[in-house]
Amino acid sequence: MDHSIICFGEMLWDVLPTGKQPGGAPMNVAVHLRNLGLQPRIVSRVGDDQLGQELLAFVETQGLSTDLIQRGHSHLTGVVKANVGDRNEVVYKIVQPVAWDYIQYDEATEAAVDQADVFVYGSLAARSPTTADTLFRLLERAPLRVFDVNLRAPHYDQPTLERLLATADLVKLNHHELDLLAGWYEAPEDLEMAMLNLARRYALQTLCVTCGEQGAVLYTGGEFFRSPGFPVEVKDTIGSGDSFLAALLRGLLQHDAPAEALRFACAAGAVVATHQGATPPLREHDIRALMAQPVTL
Repeated sequence: MDHSIICFGEMLWDVLPTGKQPGGAPMNVAVHLRNLGLQPRIVSRVGDDQLGQELLAFVETQGLSTDLIQRGHSHLTGVVKANVGDRNEVVYKIVQPVAWDYIQYDEATEAAVDQADVFVYGSLAARSPTTADTLFRLLERAPLRVFDVNLRAPHYDQPTLERLLATADLVKLNHHELDLLAGWYEAPEDLEMAMLNLARRYALQTLCVTCGEQGAVLYTGGEFFRSPGFPVEVKDTIGSGDSFLAALLRGLLQHDAPAEALRFACAAGAVVATHQGATPPLREHDIRALMAQPVTL
């Protein structure tokens, strides 16, 4: 499948009690897209340090190009301290400022976005003026714009999020994030009505809300689709949402039926949750095997 996808934003190390793991939602999405047969490229920035070199080496081992990943001399490579005391709700302490807060707008990145089919971005990259400016300039040129909301307190504010939403074509968020955004306006208790209000307010083509072990809801083409979750033994949920988005994008880009694309995405997120870290090997046959298991009530 020959789609050009740009994933823009943070790449970093998640520091866990068991050691450090490569992370950052845009990079995780890119890795999982690559695992699922696509050819994404990452726009980010790392420091001129050992951690940066190790991240670049990791990206290369995943079969991804590093040509759009900038190298900076003034700031260290990003680090996040992740508390996984609750397996289903990870708490992050995100160091600031770091290299990815200073992603520069340059000709190579501009040309790559001009030639891309899809541009994936999140809210965290907009926390700093330099990277936010680069992001908004690229969004003006991007074709299909996919906003992975991915809120990390205190690194967001309402005006910035509204601007990011107003630019998006497809938005993916979790049910907690939907509650927060819906609370800015009218806050219906019904999840589908909250989704519909948000989609209409921002003229979204597609809106997807993940609900943890309860699965996910997709609104696209004026219709709602639901998929239940897949019961698995959870190691941690780091990267589950990123693999979900990668799988959903693949399904939608290859014109799978929305219900099938959503179910495949839920299974992909569940498979990743059975491993530690954000980017374990994700293979289609593992996803299909989980989807084929009989449902136990």
